[in-house]
Amino acid sequence: MFFAINKIEQAVHRTDGLHNPKNPSKPMVLGIYRTQSRTALFTVYSKKAYGEFWDDETQKKIANRYWTPEMKAFARQKVAEAPQPPFIFKLTIVGWIFVAIMIATMGLIVYQEMKPPVPKSAEYVAMEQAPVVGDIYLGRYEAFKEAGERIASEIGFGWFKVVKVEGDIYYMAKSTGISKTHKPKEELNSTDFETEGTPVKITEQAGYMINMKATDGKMEIYLTEKK
Repeated sequence: MFFAINKIEQAVHRTDGLHNPKNPSKPMVLGIYRTQSRTALFTVYSKKAYGEFWDDETQKKIANRYWTPEMKAFARQKVAEAPQPPFIFKLTIVGWIFVAIMIATMGLIVYQEMKPPVPKSAEYVAMEQAPVVGDIYLGRYEAFKEAGERIASEIGFGWFKVVKVEGDIYYMAKSTGISKTHKPKEELNSTDFETEGTPVKITEQAGYMINMKATDGKMEIYLTEKK
């Protein structure tokens, strides 16, 4: 980020009557300064001014450790008389834009936190509920010759019915009209099912799907809609 510090000259005073502690024969001047700090977002002026004594001929600064009591008193007087800065803190145009963006962002975050949750659809709620006997779902299955295999030996699409529940084990019966390819649900038989169900356990459940796996590991069922 752009950042600059400038020394702004406020006034210059002759020091007639004061002796130059470094070169008594040479005149000196007192400069009154104020610090200005600038960034791309804001500008800041120091609230308090400060003084510096300079050799008027050599243009060299006289270090504070050489100041006499009279020089210190003179510097305090002139610093107190220094004009006030035009402002202490001021945002730039970029700064105002940044502040506006931050306020808008914080407002959006607060709104997102405070606004009521979007009501869940009936279909979503239905898929979140635990299956019970008689429930019918649309989905697909993958059958494997051996447990642990990743390539299915058989795939089918259609409707599935819960025919029995024993604790966390669900017996899922496939429709007698299971299709080997994906078809619109209206074209699939959702009234006739096999008499025997495959015992499965739920491996994952959310409002948009229920995943099941056979207890023997040879079948996986993926349900996407409840009838």
